[in-house]
Amino acid sequence: MGDDYFSVLGQNNNKPVARLGLAIARKHIKKAVGRNRIKRLTRESFRQNQQLLAGFDIVVTLRKDASRLDNETIRQSLTKHWHSLTKKKL
Repeated sequence: MGDDYFSVLGQNNNKPVARLGLAIARKHIKKAVGRNRIKRLTRESFRQNQQLLAGFDIVVTLRKDASRLDNETIRQSLTKHWHSLTKKKL
């Protein structure tokens, strides 16, 4: 599933914890500062929703340059993805 900025793939891992993988390509964000910001925000959003995501292996990839987005927009997008993954689980 995805939106304009992120593609999030999730698979059931039959474990009591969730795991996160990040693929933030240099192709989409040239500067390391921008890539690291996206990764930091993604990890923080994942950490805050980890109980909700228990039992999933998740990979987040970037679709296009999200470095111009503000932090709140990124958080909202990721939160939407986390909730749609949990609906998939049910």
